[in-house]
Amino acid sequence: MTAIPRAIPSHPESGHRFDAGRRWAASLDLGFSARDGVTRLARARHQGPLRVQRPFYPEGRDAAGRPGACHLYLLHPPGGLVSGDALRITADVEMGAHALLTTPAANKLYMADSHGVAWGQHTRLRAADGAVLEWLPQETIAFDGSRGVQRTTIELAGGARCLGWEVLALGRPASRLPYVSGCIEQRFRLLRDGRPLWLERQPLDPAHPRFRGRWGQGGASVQATLWAVGLSEESDAIEALRGRLPANPCWAVTVRHGVLLLRYLGNDRNEAWRLCEAAWKVLRPRLIGREACVPRIWRT
Repeated sequence: MTAIPRAIPSHPESGHRFDAGRRWAASLDLGFSARDGVTRLARARHQGPLRVQRPFYPEGRDAAGRPGACHLYLLHPPGGLVSGDALRITADVEMGAHALLTTPAANKLYMADSHGVAWGQHTRLRAADGAVLEWLPQETIAFDGSRGVQRTTIELAGGARCLGWEVLALGRPASRLPYVSGCIEQRFRLLRDGRPLWLERQPLDPAHPRFRGRWGQGGASVQATLWAVGLSEESDAIEALRGRLPANPCWAVTVRHGVLLLRYLGNDRNEAWRLCEAAWKVLRPRLIGREACVPRIWRT
């Protein structure tokens, strides 16, 4: 497997360099709290080109008078990651709060520069007891030659509920630009009360036999993972997914240690996105007792 360059230590002038020591850091730190029964964005600190739009409340109150989620759009104006980028996103959802986080467009992972400098993206999500967190970013598109590490860490308290997904498209087959060089590593960590429930490390290296082998990536250019934690009837949820989602050998669903995992491995990112959205619509009422409310930004 091709080695990924180590992260470059922070340097006061590293953002103005164009050699192997380049590093462009950006961070976003969010906090959500329940005030008078409504989830409010209580904290929004940023550094560099990471922002949020004002919160939206498109769901209103349900028949029992419960308010809907706070919808928040995460913005990265550059639109993608280049060599040296170091993005860090953290979000804390306090007891009784409900946050839905998404993005306005696909995230792009661009080709590494002539020095092969890697990018890095670390997302850390925390939900307290009684909180609900939905992490629903639009898909990520990796350009040929991209090099970097994506880390996603989710820390849940005992009674927290969480539903999220990650969709990754490798290369741009429609433009006849497949992903044939570079190296991307994905790392997932999901913990409840500090106890690991799901740990995963996945290297995506076109030069490795796993990338083409039927026992690995199998040459697929698109993959997606959807997870749900906190379902009261996991077997019922699985049956509902199998009954309502289109029959397709590209996806499967299972439950391990209280985490429902739906996986897609194929070659159509639109198909992967539609599958995740459809699964979300099936699972959300079972997880939180509310129908799915599609963010308007997905339809623009």
